[in-house]
Amino acid sequence: MPTAGTSCGAQAPSPAPCCSPPPRGITRGVAVHRSEGSCVAQVAELSGSPEDFRIERIVSAVDCGLAVNPDTERAQVEGGTGFGLSSALYGEINLDHGAARQGNFDGYRLLRMNEMPRRIDVHMVESSERPSGIGEPGSVPGAPAVINALERMGMAPVTRFPVFASA
Repeated sequence: MPTAGTSCGAQAPSPAPCCSPPPRGITRGVAVHRSEGSCVAQVAELSGSPEDFRIERIVSAVDCGLAVNPDTERAQVEGGTGFGLSSALYGEINLDHGAARQGNFDGYRLLRMNEMPRRIDVHMVESSERPSGIGEPGSVPGAPAVINALERMGMAPVTRFPVFASA
């Protein structure tokens, strides 16, 4: 019996960004994540260089079974993308004698509005399978897709997180 989360790569949005050459000046990275019975595939499109890049667009294909409320599920993926990028790129907690130095958001670096992707497209896979989770799965693949694109641009392979640690 089929289950939700099995076809996020099989039903790519049309035109799928991974199936055609990127526009001039754009580098792509791809990542897929399965959890909570759902699957989310994301393609990140970046411009610039590893030292000075812009996330132009992230395209998502989501299979979470029957989408009970597609607008809410799209919003979960859009917000989760920003949350995941913040954590992977900047989310750093430092400890002094077992206590966190970051006590609030004034000391914890988050993704800023001008660093968010200019566009996030979310394509829900049509399904009649039972609904599955969408909160966590949408927050995971954006960061590896962006990191894959940065590495294709020439950035050294990522070996620690956050990618851009504070000084």
